[in-house]
Amino acid sequence: MNNIKMLRVEALDIFRALTMFLMLFVNDIPGLRDIPHWLLHATEHEDMLGFSDTIFPGFLFAMGMAVPFAIENRFKKGDTTGQVAVHIFWRTVALLVMGLFTVNRDTIDATATGISKPWFSILMVLAFFLVWSVYPKVSGLRKWLFAAMKLLGVAILAYLFYRYRGVNGSSFSPQWWGILGLIGWTYLVCASIYLLIRSDLMLNLIALGLMLGCSVCSEAGLFSTIGFIQYLPSEATLHAFGLAGVVASILMQRFANPERPNCFLLLFLQIGIGMLIAGVVSHNFWIISKLQATPTWFFYCCSIFFPLFAFIYLLTDVLGKSGWFKLLAPAGKVTLTCYIIPYVWYSLQSLLQVSYPEVLTSGLPGLLKSIVYSFLILAIAWGLMKINIKLKV
Repeated sequence: MNNIKMLRVEALDIFRALTMFLMLFVNDIPGLRDIPHWLLHATEHEDMLGFSDTIFPGFLFAMGMAVPFAIENRFKKGDTTGQVAVHIFWRTVALLVMGLFTVNRDTIDATATGISKPWFSILMVLAFFLVWSVYPKVSGLRKWLFAAMKLLGVAILAYLFYRYRGVNGSSFSPQWWGILGLIGWTYLVCASIYLLIRSDLMLNLIALGLMLGCSVCSEAGLFSTIGFIQYLPSEATLHAFGLAGVVASILMQRFANPERPNCFLLLFLQIGIGMLIAGVVSHNFWIISKLQATPTWFFYCCSIFFPLFAFIYLLTDVLGKSGWFKLLAPAGKVTLTCYIIPYVWYSLQSLLQVSYPEVLTSGLPGLLKSIVYSFLILAIAWGLMKINIKLKV
């Protein structure tokens, strides 16, 4: 099935846009008072699936769904396997580098570094845009100018790395890799596996099963005696979310048909029910925990993602209601830009000492403020895209 024709569906872009929008929202609500506990992340040892705990895995699932499209499109354009592998490598490097800088900014010691956290953030984002913006294909002087801008971005990152000092004298380090770093590792795993086995459903199911097996063994403590395991970049559970998305994408190609949608919708609903049953069984052994990346967390989240995607597919590709999600469009088209902009937003807010009225710091008004904020970020990203400024790795 390596020659499968990849048919793009609107539901995929909207699903990714929805997860990005909700990521902006859940990243803004911490600190609000008097809001429902279920909206927040569960603590490390708390047995709970908070709403916030479903957003990052939802993004990994959406990323996994996009992997087959991205790779097959590159082959369609004439890329060789080696060229696709090189693209996967450099895309991973970009995500890891951005993840490292974003996670280290959280522990910066402004006194020792000589750069405040807001200014570190602004310079960091400026460098990201200089290095990874989508530059037009030109020749002559403009080509050299764009190359110089990329080098300037690299120089800024090198400067920030050199000047960095963390709290208690800590140095620049991977720490937990940051959200973008974790996305990078999961992308590397999913894209590499797909590059090897392509759209073979059975092999992809086996890959997902093996990754879930690693997650179960890890939670069971079977890897605790293997020294190098502690240095692995992330939990197998995160990679399993991405691989589940890859499997979902392959199933979508085989069964999704807007004219006869019942088979596809029923299949994804059945998978959701199966995941729910697996979650209930798994719950007898492990708590629901994002921070511990338990298999239970995986199963309960996937019991939401499969039916939710099917429902969005029904609304958009079958019933033609994609216009309902028009305001979320930027989050699906310039996703990375949307994620990076808040680092500048919060930094400027700190430097300018701008604070919200007391009424917007708690309860329903606070939540509405976070919703408006999320839409403003999308509007800014859309405006930047209109003047050809956007991040792409």
